[in-house]
Amino acid sequence: MKGSAHRASQPAGRKARTARTAARSPRPSEAERRLLALASEVAALAKGDRPVGVVLRRLAAAYAPEAPLPRAAARAWLAGRGDKTLTLALAWARENVRLALEEALMRAPQSGTLPGAAETRASLLLAACEAIAQEPPAAGADRLRPLLELTGQATDPP
Repeated sequence: MKGSAHRASQPAGRKARTARTAARSPRPSEAERRLLALASEVAALAKGDRPVGVVLRRLAAAYAPEAPLPRAAARAWLAGRGDKTLTLALAWARENVRLALEEALMRAPQSGTLPGAAETRASLLLAACEAIAQEPPAAGADRLRPLLELTGQATDPP
């Protein structure tokens, strides 16, 4: 009866307030933490000398077949299927890496044969680095070389 008396005293058209439970944020996945740490590293490297070559080498190492990031990302992707919050968190963390790479591309003079805006080149280069995870472990350096050449960085020191 208490509830009906409360509802009767409210103006017409207004719903009774219900107690909301505090939504807890899920803990970030290992992949999200690793991606955000990588984004921070890439952002710091983007401010240095010859940022594109250094950043591409760091991304290639992060996505190497035996590195922990590719496995963590695969597990998070599978766990997030059907969970919009987890999927968006992972996408947001990846986007931070792409933005940091874009920053490196914008800071450096455009060279090489890879055309397009920094945003486009960052998307393509990040996808190529992510694909390195699917290669045999010994192929990492061979997959990095064309990325360096396409961006005019082949002469960077290793």
